[in-house]
Amino acid sequence: MFSKLAEVESRYEQVNLQLQRPDIASDQKQYRAYMKELADLEKIVLVYRDYKTKSANLKASKELMTAETDNEMRELIREEIKELEAAIPSLEDQLKILLIPKDPNDDKNIILEVRAGAGGDEASLFADELFRAYVHYAGTQGWKVEMLSFSEGNVGGAKEVIASVSGASVFSKLKFESGVHRVQRVPKTEAAGRIHTSTVTVAVIPEVEIGDIKVNMNDLQFETMRSQGSGGQSVNRTESAVRVVHIPTGLDVKCQEGKSQSSNRERAIQILYAKLQQIEDEKNRKQASDARLEQIGTGDRSERIRTYNFPQTRITDHRIGLTIHQLDSVMGGSFELLIDPLVANFQAEALKQQTSAG
Repeated sequence: MFSKLAEVESRYEQVNLQLQRPDIASDQKQYRAYMKELADLEKIVLVYRDYKTKSANLKASKELMTAETDNEMRELIREEIKELEAAIPSLEDQLKILLIPKDPNDDKNIILEVRAGAGGDEASLFADELFRAYVHYAGTQGWKVEMLSFSEGNVGGAKEVIASVSGASVFSKLKFESGVHRVQRVPKTEAAGRIHTSTVTVAVIPEVEIGDIKVNMNDLQFETMRSQGSGGQSVNRTESAVRVVHIPTGLDVKCQEGKSQSSNRERAIQILYAKLQQIEDEKNRKQASDARLEQIGTGDRSERIRTYNFPQTRITDHRIGLTIHQLDSVMGGSFELLIDPLVANFQAEALKQQTSAG
């Protein structure tokens, strides 16, 4: 671990020197890339330097203790040793976590898709509620949410919502939301008070730069149509909505929330590219060839990552066996109650793998 930390510190110094070069400073793309790398390295280097300082102080204090004869001074040194010995293991744990290989998508913005699954109208109502909860959470994180497409349910709610979410570390926090979310509650239309079970599927797809993946434009089929949903009377008078189909894979994307056909076309292409890149990434990892289908599943009630039980105000995340009774808080946007334990579990599993590999 410490040889790796020394390499990180050395690279940190090299990047600092690179940023002082006039040719780098004048090249915005290179400069931004180096600044991004510097910020990532600095998170590790600051903790590592704190660790080295405290370790050196501990060694010096122990040496001083053996030479000191004054009882009052010895007591002060003993307290300092006690504080340092308590702090150093925590810094070691932080360093181990910081050295876990980073997901290259963690800092990317995302395309968020929320769809009603099994359960009919009740699934549509919960899909809308879940999406709104994500919007509230995004607000607490300082993220921007842009609606791309909305398909209304039969009795309100949403059959499908697609949005982009941009900001700091969006994918790193929301990537654990991909999968099937099950809801258990008594529908308002249920006179007998019986609990119904419905599902909603969520897909979290990291955005990509258009140039990051090669697509033959002849493989794309475009259609225009009238936008649907709330947006004023003008929304249905012009064919501003755009649907793009990637013929080789059958993937299709519809974007209707932009004010113009050109903006909807641009965003639809960007979403399609993100989905194609995700499929390619999954192939490279020798996993499912269609990652999007793997994420959202079939919407069947048996496939689930999480259950929201409204009568008991309980949420259970089945992947890590976490149960909390703060359903109202989560639906109000406090997703950190679920996300933080998932991140901690991922880090613990990654540390186990590093230990066994080492």
